Amino acid sequence: MHFFASGVDTNLAFYLFQLHWTPHRSVSKGPYSQVCRLPPLVGDRGAYSSAFRVLQVILFVGPARGRRQVASGWPPVSACLLIREIDLSIPPILDVKSLRKIDRVIHRAWLSVAFHTQYRPNTPQAGTQLLSPSHTLYLPPPLTPTMGSITSDDDLSLPTTTSSDSTNLGSNHGVGLSNPLLSQSSRRMLDLVNRLHSTGVQVDIDLPQIAVIGSQSAGKSSLIESISGITLPRASGTCTRCPTECRLARSSDAWKCTVSLRIFEDGKVRNEPFGDVINKKSEVEERIKRAQWAILNPSLRETKGAKHFLTGDHHGIELSFSSNCVSLQISGPDVADLSFCDLPGLIAGVGMAGNASDIDLVKALVSSYIKRPSCIVLLTVACETDFQNQGAQELAKVYDPLGKRTIGVLTKPDRIPAGEEPHWIALIRNEKEPLDNGWYCVKQPSSAQLKAKITWAEARKSEDEFFASTAAWTELDSMYHKYLRTANLVERLSSILSDLISKRLPQIQDEIEKSIIITRDALNALPKPPSSDPQNEVANLLHKFVRDLSKHVEGVPEEGLLQSIRPAQERFRRAVRATAPDFQPFEKRHAKKKRIGKANFLQSEDGHEDFASSDSEEHARPSPNSSSRPNGASSTEIVLTGKEIYIDEVLDRANQARTRELPGIYPFVVQETFIKSIIKKWRNPAEELCRTVFHMLSAHVRQLVSVHFGAFGQGMLEQRVKVLLQDHLNKCLERTEERIEWLMLLEDRPFSLNTHYLADYKDKFLAHYRTAREKDRHPPLLSAIEAYRSKSPSPFGAPVGVAKVLASLVEMGIVGVEAEALAKLLEPDEMEPALNIMADVRAYFQVAYKRFADNIPLAIDYELIWGAERDVLQALNVGLCINTDEGRRICQELAQENPTVAGRRQELQKKLERMQAASKQLLQIGS
Repeated sequence: MHFFASGVDTNLAFYLFQLHWTPHRSVSKGPYSQVCRLPPLVGDRGAYSSAFRVLQVILFVGPARGRRQVASGWPPVSACLLIREIDLSIPPILDVKSLRKIDRVIHRAWLSVAFHTQYRPNTPQAGTQLLSPSHTLYLPPPLTPTMGSITSDDDLSLPTTTSSDSTNLGSNHGVGLSNPLLSQSSRRMLDLVNRLHSTGVQVDIDLPQIAVIGSQSAGKSSLIESISGITLPRASGTCTRCPTECRLARSSDAWKCTVSLRIFEDGKVRNEPFGDVINKKSEVEERIKRAQWAILNPSLRETKGAKHFLTGDHHGIELSFSSNCVSLQISGPDVADLSFCDLPGLIAGVGMAGNASDIDLVKALVSSYIKRPSCIVLLTVACETDFQNQGAQELAKVYDPLGKRTIGVLTKPDRIPAGEEPHWIALIRNEKEPLDNGWYCVKQPSSAQLKAKITWAEARKSEDEFFASTAAWTELDSMYHKYLRTANLVERLSSILSDLISKRLPQIQDEIEKSIIITRDALNALPKPPSSDPQNEVANLLHKFVRDLSKHVEGVPEEGLLQSIRPAQERFRRAVRATAPDFQPFEKRHAKKKRIGKANFLQSEDGHEDFASSDSEEHARPSPNSSSRPNGASSTEIVLTGKEIYIDEVLDRANQARTRELPGIYPFVVQETFIKSIIKKWRNPAEELCRTVFHMLSAHVRQLVSVHFGAFGQGMLEQRVKVLLQDHLNKCLERTEERIEWLMLLEDRPFSLNTHYLADYKDKFLAHYRTAREKDRHPPLLSAIEAYRSKSPSPFGAPVGVAKVLASLVEMGIVGVEAEALAKLLEPDEMEPALNIMADVRAYFQVAYKRFADNIPLAIDYELIWGAERDVLQALNVGLCINTDEGRRICQELAQENPTVAGRRQELQKKLERMQAASKQLLQIGS
């Protein structure tokens, strides 16, 4: 290409070159019209030619193309000087925006040269020398025309070289990132992902990966062979029936290949080595074929093992497709640093013997890979089939609608029907179905060449000859030549994968660290793993449980067993208190008119609630419209409860009980009969309290058992301990019920040595009954006594009179007489014997019920609550038989972990190991 054919003013080229080449960069001198008047720095034709090549690089990022090239390992200006001759259509006039963009690019170039220029030919004869105030730079002669890879418009890094279209296939440099001149940091990124894959962390983290997809017979296998340098099996179609993962890594060691099976089961993944390391490429095809047989025959693999498929003939398959994959780990000096996965080809239909479900199965399998945001989709499209009929590109659009992570690859270009070349050329130019990373075209060996066992180097040479001699491709603009040939595709894939890894690396680091924390928390939440000494562990658990049970039986400050029982005990006391006899010191004929008032002396003794439930209106209250009269009668009828015992009824019973007694003497059997009838009512409250405490205790003990034994084994120990403890509690209940029955028998015969309180209660109740009865007979006196007691005025005389009488008694040396005692001065009542019987019974009840209300809870506490803790350890040891000759075996059975928990633990442990291994690999970056 000639310099003057470009239409670019040489003054502009030299001005820009000089402006940015000086160490102290100056500001732009104005518009283009002023710039073009500057004289050139050099006048000879060679300098003009060299300067033009520099300008080509400068304007390569300008309005003509707006693109750049990257060559790892070279600083930007060195890359400029190595740019090959290209055909650019540069507009004759550049606008200010373009000049500013050029300005920024050249400034970057100047900084690169000023601080880390790497390229200097050994002799000045290698190129034309350009002089500057502080630097000397050598321009090499023009190179073979080709182009580098193209990326974003926005990054202003300068273009760099790529693999030549006429790559020497016998070169030791290999392809892609296996080239030792390329970026070491990029290679480290790819090595890192390979190491991360080796940890298995891809199960949990979205790792950057290339997935090769396409329809069946789209040439995927041939493409994989050209990239990896190995031969894939083609017999029986097994090469496309399960994913094949290839992890390629350049190494200074001899070439080797390791084959393994990656099996996914129940949410877990395991890698099974399949045979020894392969050192000969010719052996890989057979090994892969056998590995695929093992994948497609899961039942036989599980029963006989994967090694069974390493020998013998295996033709039948159980599965038509499988998501389990064959993993190849290949390394060597001529291997590209690349990782990709060849997925089964999408199928549009099945034959008569096929399975229609395979269509969706393969589609789901491919989707599971390409739906991941970090998956680079390598879309293969065969040129021999109509583009719209190949479903792979439609599926790629579903998960990558904008085409940002899809790279298109056209295969079988030699089979394009005559006249249809423009359709496919439009894809290469990215004019049709545009993708951010463009479309590539590769030519793989034909069927005849495959049968002839063509070598990899021969295949690459044949590919180069095809694109160099076929008119449709030779006529393509030189800037698109970089999209032709496998070598350029591999280099581009390596570059994209490396860039994606660099971008994803901080995110991967965060995801791994978060996952480690979450996994550890999940492991800690699981029950403890089984002990190596289950017998000792069971014994320790039993001792801890018994200690905790004793603590709860003794009582804990928080809401515990005793606190939950206390309301039931209070209800029991109230129920017994409610059985107090409701004696009425009136004849039954006055039942609806008269009723005894409250026994005030009980208020300070039992509290307000007990006082309200004693001999008061609780038994039978007047109707709402009734009003009390001074004599105890009411203006309306009283509502009766049916529990009232009237004085004439008491006297009738007493008279019926007399046999040979003297007149006025009544037998004790009268009081005894009343007492026994009352005590019989105590049985139900006592038994109800016992049952209530038993149920509360049982529930509390079961809860403690779950706390101590719920996480042990599969729950057998917890269940057996609950059964044994329930039996132990049942025995405690039996003893408690026997004790309650014994206490009931004790109360069956009236007895008390508490004579002081008994006599005191009798006097008080007798006075209480007399006062109520005498209100009708002697209203003034009783009213005065009532007024004195309540400190309120009386219509029959002031309380002062009662006070004077009591004071006079004190003057005569009679002390301790209360106002109520003055009622005894009244004339005897014919019902006096009945009043004494009523006072005897009521006084004894007051003493006996308090005794019973204490004894029953004490018996329950001792026999049931304390009994639950008493001898419980012995009962458990005997019931579990852990101290017998069979104790160790029994404990081992009890300690067997729940399979679900064991599986979950194993899954989490493996995940944690993967995450920790991946984290360790990340820490080794740069080391």
